[in-house]
Amino acid sequence: MDTVKFGIIGCGLMGREFASAAARWKHLPDMDVRPEIVSICDVNMNAQMKSWYTELLPSVKQAVTDYKELLANKEVQAVYCAVPHNLHEEFYTAVINAGKHLMGEKPFGVDKKANDSITAAIKNHPECVVRCSSEFPFAPAMQRLCSMIEQDKFGTILEVDAGFVHSSDLDTSKPINWKRIAKFNGEYGVMGDLGMHPCHVPFKAGWKPKNVRAILSKVVPKRPDGKGGMADCDTWDNATLFCETPDPKTGMCFPMTIKTQRIAPGEKNTWYITILGMKASVRFNTKNINHIEIMEYVPGGDQAWQHIDMGHETAFKSVTGGIFEFGFSDAILQMWAAFLYEIKHGRPEKHFTGCVTPEEAALSHRLFTAALESQKTGKTVTV
Repeated sequence: MDTVKFGIIGCGLMGREFASAAARWKHLPDMDVRPEIVSICDVNMNAQMKSWYTELLPSVKQAVTDYKELLANKEVQAVYCAVPHNLHEEFYTAVINAGKHLMGEKPFGVDKKANDSITAAIKNHPECVVRCSSEFPFAPAMQRLCSMIEQDKFGTILEVDAGFVHSSDLDTSKPINWKRIAKFNGEYGVMGDLGMHPCHVPFKAGWKPKNVRAILSKVVPKRPDGKGGMADCDTWDNATLFCETPDPKTGMCFPMTIKTQRIAPGEKNTWYITILGMKASVRFNTKNINHIEIMEYVPGGDQAWQHIDMGHETAFKSVTGGIFEFGFSDAILQMWAAFLYEIKHGRPEKHFTGCVTPEEAALSHRLFTAALESQKTGKTVTV
């Protein structure tokens, strides 16, 4: 089995998720490549953070606070970078220019200008595999849905509705963090934070919006600063994007709605997609991650939704029995398997088992930039 030696820049929540996935790599018995984390970096590196990683992964030999030290480590072949959006351009281009493979967090740049800079670095280093993190499409139910897209099961597309919504900011007493400050999170606000997730499958299906009418909301103007005072909360809390979208298979346009919300009452952390077509329709929601609803229409017949429970029918075979259910940590493991597969084989295992590409990330920037203009002018804006 081949080994790809990784460094992690940003050792918070998602860094720990990757470390945990690497520690249970034998859960994927058919993989012919594995990650080995050898270096970690965080500006707030301390003894407790270091020991969490080194106790889990004895392979970690370097723990630093300066990412340039990690990049200078010749042993590091690939990097997972999870830092605030305003640092993406500097850090991502540095990783790529160092000749290392990169898995970066969305939105792949604080704005379109930053994303253009990252894209330019990628073009100068075609030897680097560069992808954007997005794990939800690796759920078995979503893989079933994606197979229906590939097999053209829907016929003429009537409508697509996708979103990522949660209620973490419904509590107005919650202290502010960097995602609520435009200086760090960017003008996109919630779109930059959550938008790549609902865009992932539509973009990979080739459904590229031609224009957008956006309605963006700033709901909570101030939040506690954690020091006894109040701080400006100057990012967009909620966003709804109405897009006219051509289907490359038919040339016909259909309405596509992309919704991202940090203030969505009743939603814990929900990713969903609905596709309505002339031949078939489908609904998926992470509230029941192992469940998919499919309606296949026969002219003259009944319109009846099938409710199908999926087992552990993963893109990359797992030791977990097929009858058992699937969860978030499994989706993370599958996403990382997809990235390692591309590094090893130079291509995704299948179209919809590939991670978000730089081209798809760049399209999201064109969409979100147009959405900002639409909100400003009250008009429909070309993407």
